[in-house]
Parts: sequence; C-alpha cells; structure tokens
Amino acid sequence: MTRKMGKVIVTDLQKRNQKGRELAKQILREEQKSYPKLFEPLEHYIAHWDEFTHTGLYSLACEAVGGNPDDFVATQAAISIMTAAFDLHDDIIDKSTVKHNVPTVYGKFDAEITLLLGDAFLIEGLKLFADSVSMLPKERGNSAFNTLKKLLFEVGNAHALEVALKERKNVTPDEYIMITEMKAASIEADMYLGALFGGGDDIEVGILAKVGRILGILATLRDDLIDVFDIEELHQRILVQDLPLPILFAMQDQEAKGNILSILAKPKIEDSDVSELVEVTLKSKPVLILRDKMQSLISQGLTLTNSWSKKRVKRKIQSLFLFMLEDL
Repeated sequence: MTRKMGKVIVTDLQKRNQKGRELAKQILREEQKSYPKLFEPLEHYIAHWDEFTHTGLYSLACEAVGGNPDDFVATQAAISIMTAAFDLHDDIIDKSTVKHNVPTVYGKFDAEITLLLGDAFLIEGLKLFADSVSMLPKERGNSAFNTLKKLLFEVGNAHALEVALKERKNVTPDEYIMITEMKAASIEADMYLGALFGGGDDIEVGILAKVGRILGILATLRDDLIDVFDIEELHQRILVQDLPLPILFAMQDQEAKGNILSILAKPKIEDSDVSELVEVTLKSKPVLILRDKMQSLISQGLTLTNSWSKKRVKRKIQSLFLFMLEDL
C-alpha cells in the first residue's frame, strides 16, 4: 500500500459521493429559500462540505451485492444530509470553531444558528430517507427504518457517554474504546443500508454490516492517531479536554505520562513539542498494543471479504482495510 493508493481510495469515495451531494445541495437550497436567516450559514457550510465517507461506503456496499448506486441517489443524498446534521451538532458539543483552517458554522456564526441549521438538515434528511424507503418492499423498508433508528441511537448514546466522561477524572482507555466501538455504528448503518437497497440477501447484508462496524472502529482510531500529529487539532482537543485516544493510552505508562504532561502543560506547543509528543506516544507499550488491536481488526475485515466473487469491489474494500495503518 502506498500514499498513491490512499489517494486513489479517497478519489473513488469522492466520485461516488458526487451525485448524492449535488442532489442534497439542491434540496437544501430550495428548502432554505423561505428562511433567509439560515441561508448564509447554509451556503458557508456547502462551500466547505467535504465529507464523502458515508455516502461513498453506502455506494460500495450497494455495488458489492450487485446493485447500482445510481438507482438510489436520493438515499445517498439523505445520508449525506443527516451526516451533515450530526456534524453541525458535534461542532457545538466539541466547541469546534475551525476545521482545516476554515471557520465552522459554529465558529463563524453562533451556537444557536448552528443548532437550527443542524435541526433543519436532520428533518430534511429523515424526510428524504422516508421517501426513498418507499422504493423497497414493505419488510425491507421496515428493516431499513428500524435498523437505522437503532444504530443512530447507539451513536447518540456514544456521544452522551463521551460528554459524561469529560467531566470525570481517571477515565480508562477501555472506556474510550467502548465509545469508539459504539460510534462505529454510523459506518455500519451506511454499509447495511447500501447492501439492503442494493438487493443483497440476509447473509450479504449481515456481512457488510460487520465490515462497516470494523471500518468505523478503524477509521476513528486512525483519525485519533493522525490528530496527535496535527498542532491545530491537538490544541483544540486539549482546550476541550478531549485528548486523542493514543495519548490517553500512552499515559497508562508512567514514564510516558510524565513526558506527555510536561508537554501539554506548556502555554504554547511548538512543532518540536509535537514531534516529541508523537515519538513518546507511538513508542509507548500501550499504543503498540492499540496498533496490534487495529491490525487484528484489519485481519478480521480481510477474512470477511476474502470469499467475495466481485473482485473489483472486494479489492476496493480490502484496500480500505489495509490503508488504516498506512503512514502511522
């Protein structure tokens, strides 16, 4: 696996996201014409709307069972809009004012506007999803609704637990791992729905749901590892007392904990401090164990997909698994 391969994966997911994203933009702009107060925040969000993972994985799962993702663009748009709603709400919880050097809606406007825009997105996304479910046989439509409800509640509970943990001291890494596993329900939902809408049988839908859960866990752990390298993101997470999981793991080692706390206590963290923090974190025994856990999950994912007959999709999904520890 190379960096070039990682770029290929991202490009493919972005391409799969395009039709659903364009429909989502069209629907949201049309709806917000009647609410001028939300139109500027909407345009700001749309201008920097770069999330493509959820609809991309939905598309892959649909194709994996022989379906045509272009037949379900409205469903992809619904997923895209609902994902954006949770993103807006998360920014309020995390007090995220800037992402990728661009102000968030929360950072540019305020919490009230962000909350209202997120609510509007959620309502529109659920309505669009309900409309798209009508394309399915009744039993499958009920399964789509019930499973989505269950998995989204699991994601919501994960965030509620995370907020509660921030108020406690001596939180164990295992508690954060549990939350990470719960948050992965969102990716499970994407791949479950993709397989369901694509016409997969019960076994295929079940396997792709498991693949989604594993990918969701790995993606969150990978993002946390990357956040150790990112000065801007690290500063934000220190500010809201939400340290990346690898740092929390590393602090289980007393020697590493002393070094980490001395760096985090500095009023300004420089590039050299980040380099030291990365080295201390990644070399600590608990983080090496965490990487072993990720490798084990990758192996599970590869085993689940080994028997697939559709080689093109199989190769794409297996590449995603292999990418999860790339350059880390």
